Amino acid sequence: MAARIQLPPEVRRGELIEVRLTLQHAMETGFRVDGYGNRIPRNAVHSLVCRYNGTEVFRATLGTGIAANPYLRFFTRAVDSGELEFWWLDDDEVQGSAKATISVA
Repeated sequence: MAARIQLPPEVRRGELIEVRLTLQHAMETGFRVDGYGNRIPRNAVHSLVCRYNGTEVFRATLGTGIAANPYLRFFTRAVDSGELEFWWLDDDEVQGSAKATISVA
């Protein structure tokens, strides 16, 4: 699973940072059927965590009501330059992760 992370290129210390994240995932609800009438099993991302320099700053529990390729947006405060680490888990116990660097002036 891949992710697209959008952050401002540089922020000032103490400023709010807008974090935008798009996960590439089909988010199957378990209600659709394939061309043969067989039910497609449920498989959706259900847990997502973001850590900023090792400190958890965002956690989400997702359900099947969210569309494929879920988009999440949240804010956190710029403390130091460093790394935002994202980790997520789907119903098939497949984990994904991504990282992005932020520069604080």
